[in-house]
Amino acid sequence: MGRFRAVYEKINTALDGMPYADLGVSDEVKEQVELINTQLKRSKKRTDTQDMELAMDLMVILQSQEHDGNNADRPILERLAKRLELQSLADLRAETMAIKKLINSSERADSTSQMVDLLQRLKAIAGVDEKNILGEVSIPKYLEKCPSLVIPNDFLCPISLEIMTDPTYERRSIQKWLDAGQKTCPKTQQPLAHLSLAPNYALKNLIMQWCDKNKVEIQLIGESPPPEPPEDPKVVIPSLVKDLSSPHLDVQRKAVKKIRTLSKENPENRLLVTDSGGIPALIGLLPYPDKKIQENTVTSLLNLSIDEGNKLLIAKGGAIPFIIEVLRNGSVEGQENSAAALFSLSMVDENKVAIGALGGIAPLVDLLQNGTIRGKKDASTAIFNLMLNNPNKLRAIEAGILPALLKLLDDNKAAMVDEALSIFLLLASHSTCRAEVGTDHFVDMLVRIIKDGTPKNKECALSVLLELGLANNALMAHALCSGLHDHLADVAKNGTSRAQRKANSLIQLARKCS
Repeated sequence: MGRFRAVYEKINTALDGMPYADLGVSDEVKEQVELINTQLKRSKKRTDTQDMELAMDLMVILQSQEHDGNNADRPILERLAKRLELQSLADLRAETMAIKKLINSSERADSTSQMVDLLQRLKAIAGVDEKNILGEVSIPKYLEKCPSLVIPNDFLCPISLEIMTDPTYERRSIQKWLDAGQKTCPKTQQPLAHLSLAPNYALKNLIMQWCDKNKVEIQLIGESPPPEPPEDPKVVIPSLVKDLSSPHLDVQRKAVKKIRTLSKENPENRLLVTDSGGIPALIGLLPYPDKKIQENTVTSLLNLSIDEGNKLLIAKGGAIPFIIEVLRNGSVEGQENSAAALFSLSMVDENKVAIGALGGIAPLVDLLQNGTIRGKKDASTAIFNLMLNNPNKLRAIEAGILPALLKLLDDNKAAMVDEALSIFLLLASHSTCRAEVGTDHFVDMLVRIIKDGTPKNKECALSVLLELGLANNALMAHALCSGLHDHLADVAKNGTSRAQRKANSLIQLARKCS
């Protein structure tokens, strides 16, 4: 993130010094460059001290080559365990299950080994014995054939929560527990009378009899699970695409979920999905009433649209009306990813026109007003890009975007003041929309942001006010009456380079109004 931020700042600095007059560019091009510059400044730096300390601790641990017996690392691991709230057996078990789901989804293969290694070390200092977390977090073999199987609680190790193969608790787990300095019972938390271990043959026999009766196979100590052959995407993906057209809903559901995962991983997988006829097959699933299928389908299309050539293929395949319908009535995540998909597709100009004409603006405005924080951000990005097409600005006004944007200006939790002002700037550049935007109440809000906002907030607010003031002297006069002039002088002296230019332009405009 830091490297991306550095690139943003370099591009921003270059654009701030752009000699527009010497280049002879039109006002429209100048406006587009300034809008791009506004977008570049949207990312936020993380300056929280505790976050930085946590990051430093994490880097030290991940770079360490000695994973066992490194006493120097133990205080850092204990500090990490405390900050990440991974100290109790219950919390560690919950984290194990979460990583299991992540591994099974294969969406973060690049960092899986680091997460597993760190979790193993956190378990070690807590006294939990699990040397093969990758095997541990996969679904136990004895539950694959019968996931509803009820296992007697007395057969489960209180530490590892798996069926015991050498009960005294599970010998490996209790030994690790004791080696870590624990002197209490893991189950009752009462002090132990002694620390010697003795096998419980009676319980072991009961467990073996129960497993035999229920046809449950458990891995005995010393046995290694057979390795699973890696899946070949060239074989798997065409088969999955074929399954999208299966008459069985469950087969379709599993296929589209897997395609969602694979299409996110790399360009090669996306090409395989496209070449196998995946785009038409996915579009065919969008009208299904099953919200989970809709969600996974629209997310798969979002992933495929990352590749430029697919943006037109998806649109020409008739996907846009169905994506808009998921945006209106899908699950929460389905709506969010539909907005992101529309944004991705709208990078092509003809798709901007199509999305607007097919009614995509109104549900985006609704998501902007009523969605989750992530939904609002996805909607604002899509709306911003779509409004680079002038007719879509009018559609946004008709859809009631102004109340939604004004609400965002006062929503501290959403932290989307810059996004809202960027959209306001686009509206203010259109004569018809400008009349709707340019009210005394809105100007008062702009003056307040120029006074109390962040440097980036001030920069965006100044841009909007300049656009309004150039077209309406009365609004400029109202802003001056609200105390704008004093704030302009401060920004012209201490603001960002772009904010200083806008402030100086407004100061000159104020003199003309006077």
